Amino acid sequence: MNKKDILEIKRRFKKEACTFTRMCGCYVDADRNKITKIGETFLNLEDEEFYKYLEIAKKVLSGTIGNNLLELKFPLAEEAAGGRQQFLMGLRESRLKNDDLMDTFYDMIIDSYDYVGNYLILIFHDAYDVMTKTSDNDKLDESEEVYEYLLCAICPVNLTKPGLGYREDENRIGPRIRDWVVGAPDTGFVFPAFTDRSTDIHSVMFYTRDTKTPHTEFMEAGLGCGAKFTATEKKLTFQNIVKDVIGEDDEESDAMFLDIQGNLSGLIEVPAEDEEEKEPSPLTLTDIASVLSDSGLSEEQTAVIEKTYEDTFGEDLPSAEHLVDPKLVEANAKRKEKLELVEQVESLKHQLEETRSIPVDDSDDDVPAVKTYDVILRVKPEKVGQIHSDTINGQKCLIIPMDENEHAAVNGVNTTI
Repeated sequence: MNKKDILEIKRRFKKEACTFTRMCGCYVDADRNKITKIGETFLNLEDEEFYKYLEIAKKVLSGTIGNNLLELKFPLAEEAAGGRQQFLMGLRESRLKNDDLMDTFYDMIIDSYDYVGNYLILIFHDAYDVMTKTSDNDKLDESEEVYEYLLCAICPVNLTKPGLGYREDENRIGPRIRDWVVGAPDTGFVFPAFTDRSTDIHSVMFYTRDTKTPHTEFMEAGLGCGAKFTATEKKLTFQNIVKDVIGEDDEESDAMFLDIQGNLSGLIEVPAEDEEEKEPSPLTLTDIASVLSDSGLSEEQTAVIEKTYEDTFGEDLPSAEHLVDPKLVEANAKRKEKLELVEQVESLKHQLEETRSIPVDDSDDDVPAVKTYDVILRVKPEKVGQIHSDTINGQKCLIIPMDENEHAAVNGVNTTI
């Protein structure tokens, strides 16, 4: 699923366009007990509930593709009888009206979802009549196919914080009554995936709010798919691989690390204004080797990082966008700017010393090795040819012709001529 696919589905999550047929749910406590179950015809809900549940559904399709949203593929074994994909297909066909299938679904999540605390499992069924589009994205008044799918959201349920409040029944200020509140989804999925505006029963779109520590156990045991890195995990993992090889907390290794971030940033393609945004390309071993070499790493260091990079990510290679930390790129730019300023200052000091001093023949011990100029002139290039010497009142003088509109500074002080 790309951005357009996700937005097309997400745009339907509003009152006038929503076609959810049914919503079911199960409230689970911290001991994995089923406390209560719900089953509703979604469009019959009161507005206050309708919008709250719709907001939860929207969250499952929010965030960044490749980070919050990961497309997972079912292995062939899960598409056979008894597999997770086959079970979800049956659940979809039941339109959430089979209580036994619903109980099996809740058990599947409870057994595979590692969470400390209470949570609410919500699942929605929808059938979207996909309209045909022309090449210029105009809709035609005819159906291309019906995209029938399930959307699941797993939401933490937390006890409100203690505090004071108005006790209306007692007409006084007292301890506020604490209750259990459903939060935004922590994890979720959409099955089947909606790829290129069509049903893809071989894939599921997985959602995670926490991109640093997603529930990989649910990807594997719950959905039956292989675990996949989020972009955040790829970035942190790659940084650890590099730091393990070059070290950290010393000036040289820190500089190398920042240079790597800067060079990776240079590989990110920025599309032109009239150009469509392209899918980021994965970084091959050749790309990584080039970045590391340009950042000053030795051949031995580069070889170790390449090997670990390949072993860690396998076929799911990250793109430059996944590995770049904007804050580190900015820090590297400031570091280079500071180094350039230091070099410029040193260069100017060197030029000044050369201007003020000249070497002379030191064969005579009475003659100093360096002679300092008494007068130093800095003029515009066009006035150099006008300067000449003359003797006035027996005194040798330098003559610099000045026009009426010209100004001069002597030792940095403006002087009226």
